[in-house]
Amino acid sequence: MSLNPRVDFAFKKLFGSEENKDLLISFINSVVSEKDRIVEVTLLNPYNDREFGGDRLSVLDIKAKDEQGRQYNIEMQITDEVYYNQRALYYWSKLYTSQLKKGDLFEYLKKTISINVLNFNYFSDESDYHHVFHILNTKTHKRYFEDLELHFIELDKFDKNLSQLKTTLDRWTTFLSKASGYDAHNLPMELKIEPEIGKAIMALECMYLTNEERELYEGQLKWLRDEAAAIKKAELRGLEEGIEKGKVEGKAEGKAEAIETVARALINQGTPTTQIAHVTGLSHEAIESLKS
Repeated sequence: MSLNPRVDFAFKKLFGSEENKDLLISFINSVVSEKDRIVEVTLLNPYNDREFGGDRLSVLDIKAKDEQGRQYNIEMQITDEVYYNQRALYYWSKLYTSQLKKGDLFEYLKKTISINVLNFNYFSDESDYHHVFHILNTKTHKRYFEDLELHFIELDKFDKNLSQLKTTLDRWTTFLSKASGYDAHNLPMELKIEPEIGKAIMALECMYLTNEERELYEGQLKWLRDEAAAIKKAELRGLEEGIEKGKVEGKAEGKAEAIETVARALINQGTPTTQIAHVTGLSHEAIESLKS
């Protein structure tokens, strides 16, 4: 059984190691547009297990630069955080501005692309699993300020089976979602199409963990399992309560009240707002109003 790459530190050890730069290049190229695809990459903060030490490895993003000087920030985000949108912009801006040293001209700044892999649903009103953000003119929808580009990949929204995989990103997302259930002997042909995915599976199988790393991995893996179980339980309990209330009401307006009942039940269970929005279809603002 392979390690789970959704554990953020395993993700960085896999994609942020010098010996696996070809995996990072393949993953980046699966996300960005064809004109932005790369052939070489330099890791700006490579994973080094000798420097690993508990809380000292607190930011598990991957910073890289391609042959044209464009910068990349790649991160596996396993938990939904308050103000996550500001956090994503903050880390993009830190990498963008870090290019300039004292006295440098602005012309030295290069395009910076942020790729955020989310282990939760953040965009409740969007059905696709891959979202790309640029700066647009709101009237003409023409793109400007090309240096900013943000990608978000929501793993929970990815529901394609193997026969439906069409793109390299589809295959990498399948890998990230299900890698812990595969090994080199049972990797489906639909994923073997990408040789880097086969190498990634073998790398996860052979990945050596120190005692400290193993402890962190097991702790985060347990958290992922417990979180998934808690959300599922809350959803089922909330839905059951909502259905019962809808039956009692037996009216059209009972449906809206039933949805609110579901939302309140999930709130009481401590379910993240993004998950409640996904289950009920309510906006973040409506959910926040129910909390007061």
